Amino acid sequence: MSSPARAPVAGLTSPRILFLINEDRYFVSHRMDLARAARDAGCRVAVATRVTSYEQTIHDEGFEIFPIRLRRGLHGPVRETVAFLDLVRLYRRLAPDLVHNIAIKHVIYGSLAARLAGVPLVVNSVTGLGSMFTQSAGRYRALKTLAMSVLRATLRRPGTRTIFQNPEDRDQFIAEGLVAPEGAVLIRGSGVDLARFAPRPRGEGTVIAILPARMLWNKGVGEFVQTARLLRQAGVPVRCALAGMVDAESSFGIPQAQLEEWAREGTVEWWGDQADMPAVYARTDIVVLPSYYGEGLPKVLLEGAAAGRALITSDINGCREIVRDGENGFLVPVKDVEALAGAIRKLVEDRALREKMGAAGRRIVAEHFSVEQVARETLDAYRGLLRGRWPPRASASSAAMPS
Repeated sequence: MSSPARAPVAGLTSPRILFLINEDRYFVSHRMDLARAARDAGCRVAVATRVTSYEQTIHDEGFEIFPIRLRRGLHGPVRETVAFLDLVRLYRRLAPDLVHNIAIKHVIYGSLAARLAGVPLVVNSVTGLGSMFTQSAGRYRALKTLAMSVLRATLRRPGTRTIFQNPEDRDQFIAEGLVAPEGAVLIRGSGVDLARFAPRPRGEGTVIAILPARMLWNKGVGEFVQTARLLRQAGVPVRCALAGMVDAESSFGIPQAQLEEWAREGTVEWWGDQADMPAVYARTDIVVLPSYYGEGLPKVLLEGAAAGRALITSDINGCREIVRDGENGFLVPVKDVEALAGAIRKLVEDRALREKMGAAGRRIVAEHFSVEQVARETLDAYRGLLRGRWPPRASASSAAMPS
């Protein structure tokens, strides 16, 4: 199917890039820097996303935003079909030169929509495999089979690149024939702003270990709570805290009532959803993520390392990309509460080790995971597809797409 005709841009062929992403808040926290880099390089940028509370923030950057019905999780065949068809119509109407689909569900829906709408160039970001690829229950097996069929039919098309955040996910997709080796690109994470997430002195007081994430069981929240109980019973002087949004849409979401109950009984502190994450890391000493979710490369670990905090996380894909065991933190076996408690206790009792690991983490992030590096590598992927369409100068028009 051919793409609809595009109006010429006066004086310059300036490519239109459309980001498809699950929520506006996620775009602001994880992809805003990339979008700015694309804009500053001369591309016209727009965002298709579920709108919650960050629409004005995105508008203020000069990006046009298009609300969509597509959401995380599954919401019944009728709602899913309506959301998909809306996406196809949006792609046809906007006729972007390149669409960047982000996160596994949006990669699946967006890749198929791009094919039906005649979008010529597609970049996909697999930001982890999530529940669909990591759970073994019958429902997830059926979904994985269907998803793999769609991915195999779309990710191998000419004019497509798929970005992976860790080599294990990339290698799995290649081994299963979902993507050709030449179409797979490894870019580790979404980057971290080193100026915003800068080390701040913690000062004196009881050591605080924080788990910052969406409140999902498979982020290891339950194991963290069990660990907090073990540490309290052993008399270890540490405060264990949870910070992150309640996710009622996920089947793995932890109800707010449960979080509040844990807080009332004194097992953990419940800080709720936090907008100012640099301030959160400044209040804490240890960043913990005992996840078994199917991570790409968790941004909270990058942020914690940039803030100069020691890290503890699961020895799984993605988490291993930033945590070097014994150097800037500890890797522990999945769901091993005693190992997690032992790692936290070791850091609680050794301030010099915490500080040494924090400094090492900051150095690792600065060398390999800055937002500038991630943006540069991603724009290179765009350039490889757009070729002659790439703007020759950074002062090109950054006007939003026509609606």
